[in-house]
Amino acid sequence: MAKKARQRISYVLENAKSSVGGHRLGVNGLAVDNDNAILYSGGRDGIVCAWDLNLDLQRRSDVVDTSPPTDETSEKKTKEKPKPTTKFRAQAHAHMHWINDIALAHHNTALVSASSDLTVKIWRPRSEEDNTRAVNIGEHADYVKCVATPPPDMGANWVASGGLDRKIYLWDINGGGKTLEIDVKGDDIAEKGSVYALRVGRNIMASGGPEKTVRLYDPRTGSKVSKLVGHVDNIRSILIDDAGDTILSASADKTIKMWSVKGGRCMYTFTMHDESIWSLFSDDPRLGIFYSADRAGLVAKTDVRGSLEDMDDGLSLAVAQEHIGVGKIVAAGGHIWTATNRSSINRWADVDTDINIQLPESFRHQRSTSNSSNRPRETSPPAVNGTAKKEIPAESILRISAAAVFPSRNAPDPDAKSTSETLARKGSIVEQPEPEVKPIHDQPQETIEGQFGLLKHMLLNDRRRVLTLDTAGDVLLWDLIKCKPIQSFGKQHLEDVESQVNTMEAVAPWCSIDISSGNLTVVLEPYNCFDAEVYADELELEEPVEFREDQRITLGKWILRYLFAGLIDEELKRDESYRQKLNEGVEAKQAALASTEGNAPLTISLPKTTWENGDQVMTPRGTGQYPPTPAGMSIGLATPMPIQSNLPGVPEDQLSAPMSPLEKRASYVSRQSVDKDDYFNSVINPVEVAIKSAAVPQTPVTETADSKASTDAKDAEKDKDKDNGKSPSTPFGKKFRMSFGSKKLGRSASQATQEKPVIVEEKAEESESSSVHDKEVDDSFLGTIQKIRQDYDKHLTESPYKLVETGLAPSLPNDTPVLKLPAGTKVVIQEETSGGSANIYQGTVENVGRDADFIEQKAPMWLGDVLLQNIMPFKEPVKISFVLFPMGDLPAITVTDGNNRLNANRMLRVKKIIAYVAERIEPPLDEPDPDALKPEEYLELYCNEQLLSPMTSLAALRTHLWKGGSDIVLHYKTNGRRELRPFPPPEASKPVEEEEPQEPAPAHEEAAANTQAS
Repeated sequence: MAKKARQRISYVLENAKSSVGGHRLGVNGLAVDNDNAILYSGGRDGIVCAWDLNLDLQRRSDVVDTSPPTDETSEKKTKEKPKPTTKFRAQAHAHMHWINDIALAHHNTALVSASSDLTVKIWRPRSEEDNTRAVNIGEHADYVKCVATPPPDMGANWVASGGLDRKIYLWDINGGGKTLEIDVKGDDIAEKGSVYALRVGRNIMASGGPEKTVRLYDPRTGSKVSKLVGHVDNIRSILIDDAGDTILSASADKTIKMWSVKGGRCMYTFTMHDESIWSLFSDDPRLGIFYSADRAGLVAKTDVRGSLEDMDDGLSLAVAQEHIGVGKIVAAGGHIWTATNRSSINRWADVDTDINIQLPESFRHQRSTSNSSNRPRETSPPAVNGTAKKEIPAESILRISAAAVFPSRNAPDPDAKSTSETLARKGSIVEQPEPEVKPIHDQPQETIEGQFGLLKHMLLNDRRRVLTLDTAGDVLLWDLIKCKPIQSFGKQHLEDVESQVNTMEAVAPWCSIDISSGNLTVVLEPYNCFDAEVYADELELEEPVEFREDQRITLGKWILRYLFAGLIDEELKRDESYRQKLNEGVEAKQAALASTEGNAPLTISLPKTTWENGDQVMTPRGTGQYPPTPAGMSIGLATPMPIQSNLPGVPEDQLSAPMSPLEKRASYVSRQSVDKDDYFNSVINPVEVAIKSAAVPQTPVTETADSKASTDAKDAEKDKDKDNGKSPSTPFGKKFRMSFGSKKLGRSASQATQEKPVIVEEKAEESESSSVHDKEVDDSFLGTIQKIRQDYDKHLTESPYKLVETGLAPSLPNDTPVLKLPAGTKVVIQEETSGGSANIYQGTVENVGRDADFIEQKAPMWLGDVLLQNIMPFKEPVKISFVLFPMGDLPAITVTDGNNRLNANRMLRVKKIIAYVAERIEPPLDEPDPDALKPEEYLELYCNEQLLSPMTSLAALRTHLWKGGSDIVLHYKTNGRRELRPFPPPEASKPVEEEEPQEPAPAHEEAAANTQAS
C-alpha cells in the first residue's frame, strides 16, 4: 500500500476552573436564527457556540408606537421590565485552529464553519444523535477564510467555501463531498486569487480578495460570468440582493461600492468610514438598509431606501463604537451584535431610520431641500414599546460620500434659506475641521461574556512544565504529563515567574506547544516524540513504583500510554475474543486427537523458552490478566541481572507472577536506561559473551536485533585494539559496553520488526507457513493488529494443538507509571497536508475506546506499535565527549597512550562520572562496607569552576555551563570527608583476566574506558 502522509498526535489541556460555555479568544463569526432567537458564534479557539437571546426578533424594539397611550399601557410603562439576558445554550469544539466564518444552513438547523485547520465542518445542535460533534464535510489545501449558503427558499443542499488556496468549493451538506470546484487565480499574480469574501445569490456567486476585484460565477456550472473592477485594496465582505442584480462590496480601501450586475459597473461609492471596512450585513432584500463595521470599531447603519436613484440623499448614522476593530456584525429585531478579537460579544440597540426619524432642526432643514424629501420612505415593522424617539445627535450623522450635500460638515446655519445658500457661505469663510464623530450609543445593552484564553507560553527546561499567560493577565504553571494546571501565580510578568520556577536541566525536545486556539495544545511528532527521557527517581508520582537504579522514562511513550489507555483496554478485549475463537478450534483438535488415541493422556508440552521460540517473545499485559512469559534476549542485553533466568536448563516458573523488582526488568521492551554499572562506550558486555557462549540457535528476527545492537561494540573493539593495544575481553571493558548502547540494546525480541515496521519479508522457498508473513498489511494502526494476527495464524500452522497466547504487550506500570488523566482531555490525530495539517480524528481520553474502529483505520502504524507492542522507532543515542583532570594532589586518570578523552550518553549524570573517578583513583575494598560513603559524598566534580550537583546530566552541562563545541572539561577533587586509599604496589596487583566473568567485576577493574584520539 502507498505510504500515508505523516501523522501526528495532539492533546489539549483544559483548565478545570473554566466554566462551561463561551469563547476563550476573539470571535470571528456570527449568525442569527430569527425564528428561534438563537445567536451562533464561532471563535478563534475553534469553538462554535449557541446562545438563547430571550428576545422577540420578529418585532422591532427600536420603533416607536405612535398610538395614543391608554391607562393600561401607561400602567405597564411604570413597571420596570426585566432586561433580557442571553443564556448559553450549547457548544462544540469543532476545530483545532481559528474559525474564520460561519453560516446557517438547512433552515437554520445546521451551522457550517470554515477554519484555518483547512476544514469545513457542519454542526447540528438540534440533533438527537450527537449534538456535541461537528462533522467534516470538506477540506481545502490552505486556510478556509469564508463560507456562504444559498438563500433558504432555494432548498439547496450545498454550501460554498473559499480559502487561501485560491479555490472555491461547493460541498454537499449531507457528507457527499465536493460537488463543484472553481479555480480562482489572479490575472497577474496567482497568489492574489485568495478568497477573503464570498456570497451566494439565487443565480450568481461573488468572491473577492487581495486581487481587489469582485469575481462573479455561475454556481451551477462554476463558469465565470464577469468581474467588477474598482477597489484599490483587499475586498473583505460582499452582499448580494435577493434578485441578484445588485452587489455591495466592502474593502480595506475604506470604501463600500454598490455594483450593477447587469451593467457591470459601479453605481455608487460610499465613503462614510475612515478606516478599513471589515464586515457588511443586511437583511433587506434590496439592500436598501445595510450595516458596516471597520477596523477602528465604528458601526454604521446606512439607509438609502427611497433614494436609490440618487444615493447622495441617503442617511448614514454612527450607531456604536467598539474599542477595537469589529470583525463581524449581524442585526435582527432592533438589535446589533458585534464580534471583535476579544472573547465577549456585545449587543447594541438598533436605530430606526424611517421617515419619522428625529434629526436636529438644522439637518431637517437641509434634508427638506434634497431631492429625496418628496420620495416616500418605507416604514419599519410594528413597534413593541411606546417610548418616545430621541433626537439623533448631529455628531452621529455621517456623510455618506464625499459628493453628498447632506449633512454639511461645517456648522449649519439654521437661518439659511436653502442648502445652496449654505454652500455659498462656505466659500466666503475659512474651512473648519470636520467635527468629531460621536456614536449614538456609547455603551452596549448587553455583553455576552467570554472566558480567558491563553496568549503566551514558555516551555521550561525540564520540558514537562509550561508557563502560560492568559487574557486576564494571570500566569499558570501546567504539567504536560498530568495534563492539568498545577500552580497559579496571579497577575505577574511571565518572565518574572520563569526565573522562579525554571531549573537547570536539558531534556531533548519531544513535543511542541500551540496556543493558537486559546488552549494549551501539545503536539507529538513521530520523529522526536520518543527522544526525551527523564530519570525515574526525579519524578513525583502519586503512587509509589519500584524502579531500577538510574532507570529512565520516555516521556512521549508515557503520555501516549495513558492518552489511549481506553483504546488499549478495548484492543485487549478484542484480542481476547479473537483468540478465544481460535483456541476453541485448537481445543476441538485436542479433543479429537485424544479420542483417536483411546482417551490416553496427551504428552505434556512444556512452554518453550525464549531461546527456542524467540519469535513469540512478548511483554505481559499491563492489566496483569495474563501470566507473563519469559522476556526475550534483547531485554537481557539491556538488563544483565536476570539473564540467567532465560538460559537453557533454568525453570521458567522463576519468572512467573508475582515477579520481584529485578525480574520485572524483563518487561522493559523499550530502550532501557543506564544500569547500575553503565558508564561510557567501550567493548563487548558480559551479556553478549554469555549469549555467544550459549551457542543457541536464534530466530532471524532476534539475530537481526542482536547484530544491530552489537554494532557499536565491534566498532569500539577496533578502536580499543588500535588505540590502547588492550584486550577487549577484560571485565571492565565488558561492563563498559553496557552503558550507552543501552538505548539501542534495550529492545525485546518483540521489537524485532522495528527496522521494517510494515512487514518482515521472508524467503519464498521457506515453508508454506511463511506465506502468512508475506501478506500485505495496512499502513495504519490496523496494520499492527494485522501483523499480530498473522503471527497467530503462523502459530496455528506450526503448532495446531497448542493454544494461542496473546501477542499484545502494552507497557507495564514500572515502565510507564500510572497516570490519571482528566477524562475530558481532548485527543486529536492530524495528518500533514500541503497547506498545514488536517484533523482526521478528534475525541477525548474518555471515549477513545469507544472510537476504536475509527482509530484503527485512521491512526498511524507507529502508534499501534507503541501502544500494543511497546515498540518505539529506533534512534541512535546522542553522545557527548568530555575529559577529566584532577585538582590538588589527586592522581590523574590515564590510559596506556595517555589519552583521557571519554564519550558517553547525553543523559549520564555527574554521580556516575564521580563513581568512575573513584574506581580509577583508589582500589576497591576487600569486603563491601554498607556504611561506607558513596563516591559522590566524598568526591566533587567541577565545570568552569562551578561545583556540580550529582544529579546534573552531561546534556545539562553542555547546555548551561559548557556551551562551546569542544569536549567538556571536568575537574575532580576530594572534599576531605574521607581519605583516599592508596593503590598497592603494581607487583601485588592481580591480573584482570583471572576474574570470574559471572561475578560482578570490582570497581578498580573497570579501568578500560573507551578512548579516542583527540
